[in-house]
Amino acid sequence: MNERSERDVTAGFPGQLGRAAAISLLAGAVGGAVVLAGEAFAARHRRYAQPELGLALRATIGRAGAPPLRLVLLGDSSALGVGVDRLDDTIGGQLANLLAEGPTGRRVHLSSVGVSGSRSTDLTTQVARALLGERPDVALILIGANDATGLRRPGDAAAYLGAAVHRLREARVEVVVGTCPDLGAVRAIAPPLRQLVGWSGRRMARAQTTAVLDAGGAVVDLATETGPVFRADAGTLCHDGFHPSADGYRVWAHALLPAVAAAAAVASRR
Repeated sequence: MNERSERDVTAGFPGQLGRAAAISLLAGAVGGAVVLAGEAFAARHRRYAQPELGLALRATIGRAGAPPLRLVLLGDSSALGVGVDRLDDTIGGQLANLLAEGPTGRRVHLSSVGVSGSRSTDLTTQVARALLGERPDVALILIGANDATGLRRPGDAAAYLGAAVHRLREARVEVVVGTCPDLGAVRAIAPPLRQLVGWSGRRMARAQTTAVLDAGGAVVDLATETGPVFRADAGTLCHDGFHPSADGYRVWAHALLPAVAAAAAVASRR
């Protein structure tokens, strides 16, 4: 082959390679979108744990005569203990028992106004319900997972959360918020969608932290505090691979306890 013909053959290579690369990237993007869509469809149609209707949403835990503490839970399925079937295994029950058995020995009047599937926009109604009747001393809010899995804008969701915290603080209720947990630890969602919702959850938690602190509440970063345990131990999730098990709620309860106990101490001094 002479020099001219060789130049003619090779002259098209850069353009051909560019087109080939573009086609490959497009195919990869389309293929990735198809995979994500399929995983999202599968995740939406899994059989998830449902609220246990036999669980009492109101209970009193602790010895008679101990200093009383009214603790109310707001938020999503976590605030109801979805995934377990005994009150003592719910996040509220485990926290109440820890507070009752702790150094201060509180008698905890526990209630929950949480609703499974709730997003941050639903907190307005829940706050109104929490403030009906006798004012709670401490409110624990667990929210954000449904906002994150729905890929809602973190700033918008956090604004609703901040407004809820502000309203409770105006009513002289101490507030603790457990931010969006580590969604990258759930087994109900397959990779790479799991990584996507994990990223969304981290963004949500950061926005929540800023909003809650600005509104005067206390924050516990559940993803940072408990995520490594959930990733390492599948037993922290219930049978559906999404909601916590009794062990998972116990891990959360111990992470939340210092902030809740501190809030209870502040409330008792009023």
